[in-house]
Amino acid sequence: MKTSRIEKEKQTVGLMIELYCHNKHHPQGILCEDCQNLLNYAQQRLEHCKFGEDKTVCGDCIVHCYKKEMREKIVGIMRYSGPRMIFKHPIAAIQHLVDKRTHPQKGK
Repeated sequence: MKTSRIEKEKQTVGLMIELYCHNKHHPQGILCEDCQNLLNYAQQRLEHCKFGEDKTVCGDCIVHCYKKEMREKIVGIMRYSGPRMIFKHPIAAIQHLVDKRTHPQKGK
């Protein structure tokens, strides 16, 4: 069964938030309250993405659907976790890079 683009993006953002939280806040393996709230918010935003299955990766999107505070948090997490994903979750990292190349944002 093929995983939808939205589901893949949810998995990727979840892995990035988990990696960040584990290294910065909670090494026990559970998300802190702030990171859990951000994960819930990110998943909710993805569920309501106006581009649906035609979406690009969130980092390349021309629409900023996050509130300013949440956007600042997720950008920081992506900057931290992105380069580390290749070591912790190499398959997800490579799939994300392939998605970034094969699904560019229209109009960019």
